[in-house]
Amino acid sequence: MRAIRPLALAATGALALSACGGGESVDTGGGGGGGDNTLVAAVSAQPDQFDPHVTSAYASFQVLENVYDTLVVPNPEDLTMEPSLATDWETSEDGLTWTFNLRDDVTFHDGSEFDAADVVYSFNRIIDEELQNAYRFENVESVEAVDPQTVEITVSQPTPNLPALIGGFKGTAIIPEGAAEEYDLQTEAVGTGPFTLGSSDASTTELAAYEDYWGGAPSIDGVEFRYVTEPAAALTALETGEVQWTDNVPPQQIEALQGNADVELASIPSVDYWYMSMNYAREPFGNPAVRQAIATAIDREAVTEAARFGAAQANQTAIPEGNFFASDYAPFDADQEAARRLLEQSGVPLPIEMGLMVTDEYPETVTAAQVIASQLQPIGIDVEVQTVDFATWLDRQSEGDFDAFMLGWLGNLDPFDYYHSQHITGGVNNYQGYSNPEVDRLLQAASSETDREARKDLYDEAVRMIVDDVSYLYLYNPNVVQAWEPDLSGYTIRPDRAINFEDVELP
Repeated sequence: MRAIRPLALAATGALALSACGGGESVDTGGGGGGGDNTLVAAVSAQPDQFDPHVTSAYASFQVLENVYDTLVVPNPEDLTMEPSLATDWETSEDGLTWTFNLRDDVTFHDGSEFDAADVVYSFNRIIDEELQNAYRFENVESVEAVDPQTVEITVSQPTPNLPALIGGFKGTAIIPEGAAEEYDLQTEAVGTGPFTLGSSDASTTELAAYEDYWGGAPSIDGVEFRYVTEPAAALTALETGEVQWTDNVPPQQIEALQGNADVELASIPSVDYWYMSMNYAREPFGNPAVRQAIATAIDREAVTEAARFGAAQANQTAIPEGNFFASDYAPFDADQEAARRLLEQSGVPLPIEMGLMVTDEYPETVTAAQVIASQLQPIGIDVEVQTVDFATWLDRQSEGDFDAFMLGWLGNLDPFDYYHSQHITGGVNNYQGYSNPEVDRLLQAASSETDREARKDLYDEAVRMIVDDVSYLYLYNPNVVQAWEPDLSGYTIRPDRAINFEDVELP
């Protein structure tokens, strides 16, 4: 996953395309791929589906980022929100009414014209059907079209981060009014973005340039996403010219690649975090002393170095250092003797068997899990590293069929993205089953607090409880590392890991 964003690498479930296994093509209409002026991009995982309101898998949003638009969008450098389908917006004096003025020169890929009714339909679909991102609208009382070019959103309490909630990533994309009834959005896409969705199968997804894109037609004819799970293979494909871009770079090769004239390499700090979580419904992982023992035994620095070779920073909370909302809370020192004592106090008989679910479509999870297993074995916890394909991973997470899992949340813009849906009782992404009434109170209060300092204080207090309870066992904040052929121009690497190919030019 997904967030993502927050672009979770996790999702509500593996549907449609994620189940494809034998290369059977899914014809989604449109054009795409295959010409000299087509960008070929190597990514590590296949989309689970193409409905932006349902999926939260990062593999899906790598594609959908280029197909759909939102009302507002993060600036690629500082991630502040700027106009997209909305030209501007304003907030009432009491903070309860947001008015968005819309572009009047936009058409969807099916030729229909974009207007306020499409925004109302899109947001109400998410809310009424309680889809993946409904929690982003929990303060929204109504979404109404004032006129064809004006949308008014009324909230129940001040919601200072509303632009980030509705524009942080394409999970809140605008689709045509009635699109969910007219199209199969799991396999089809009807956006307003710079590319149309073409064919997709177990090995590739193809996009074609949309000539009527409101931002101007792309310079390239299309994009072909190829799914290359093994980082070494993706790098070889880039070096030999088989692909022109990849974000599947072997971490151990980063330093060497910086002097490679055949590859343009970029690395910047991300807004992502990677973590491990345990299933509270599976004993003994519902026992807080067991979770705290595991958190004490794990050496995050060693895990980070093994998984990312220096291209990440170990952290015991979610938000990376340097962010205003970051916390320096770090209560766990790697100490196996202290971990053994906690296990003794738990009263749980040893050895403990734990399945740790990871996916080889994100290879760093496999490496990190192997290190974690070696660190837990001496304290009496036998870890079975369960490596599955991403579709299976998503299914098992959704069904609660795990002892523990590891993955990441990508593209977070606001502290709400980092903590709310993952840790509030009953949250849509709270797969571990965590529930703490005081954390609920703090997260709810923080979501509507307009004073920045007071908001940080609320999150800091909630984070200390989340970390102490080991709702998530945070591991590290990775860098964004991407590489492309030197003659490719117009591409910008982003801290939110959004992949935008609309301005790319090929030689």
